[in-house]
Amino acid sequence: MLVRVSVVIPAYDAEKTLGDCLRALGTQSVPRKDFEIIVVDDGSRDRTSEVAERFGARVIRRSNGGPAAARNTGWHEAYGRWVAFTDADCVPARTWLAELLRAVEGPAEEAPALGAAGRTVGFDSKTPAARYVDLTGGLDAERHLSHPRFPFAPSGNVMYRRDALLACAGFDERYRAYEACELHQRIRRRDGGRFVYTARAVVLHRHRTTWAAYWRQQYGYGVGYAQFMWHQASRIGWSVADELRAWGDVVVVGLRACRPGNSEQRLLERGTFVKRLAQRTAFVATYWNIAERARW
Repeated sequence: MLVRVSVVIPAYDAEKTLGDCLRALGTQSVPRKDFEIIVVDDGSRDRTSEVAERFGARVIRRSNGGPAAARNTGWHEAYGRWVAFTDADCVPARTWLAELLRAVEGPAEEAPALGAAGRTVGFDSKTPAARYVDLTGGLDAERHLSHPRFPFAPSGNVMYRRDALLACAGFDERYRAYEACELHQRIRRRDGGRFVYTARAVVLHRHRTTWAAYWRQQYGYGVGYAQFMWHQASRIGWSVADELRAWGDVVVVGLRACRPGNSEQRLLERGTFVKRLAQRTAFVATYWNIAERARW
């Protein structure tokens, strides 16, 4: 089966949100014959597979291995020239696929791009934790892609050529998080093609609604960041002095977060403290761990 694009969705215990994602994909402006939907059930204990099958997705079941492994399983089975990734807690806009394809295919005289990423915004962000992510642009691909050394696009709204994924063997499955950043560095070094950001390719994302859930997410990011830093140790130095300075920043942010008030500024300060403390705690537990270092 030849299609223009394959949409890959890793899913773990996602029965509550996956239906909205698949319903949105079913109403894309791109003709349905031009794309396929692959849901990789990463060892779910709920009805994730049943939900996916009800919406007509191609379902691949596997034992739990994490998002990177699930995405690799999905794109390896994909038939499309392009592979678009989104997540089970996302709701793509009706023109999402059309805008990504417009960005990567371009005029006939241009070589196809390496890939593209779109804009991710909060969906029903009513709680303080969810509002904080919106205010800080936590999933803002344009901001992440502007990083001077390590640009990347969050994996909830990104597309790559399948042959480029194949050439670099896809995501590194050792990562707990940050695998999207690592892949983007590796795939760009190998391919060298242009990568496009298009604000018109919109995906809505359900941010974490409680501070406890946000802490767990950020702790995972801290683990992934430490893995990335150690993996890139020959390019990025990180010393005990660097670690102490980082903790000094956490203390400063924590003192600001203790100030009274309920303004938007106080929300930003408190959310930043939760984020920095969670990531720093996870980073220390991972980066300085001898057993973890041995994996790289």
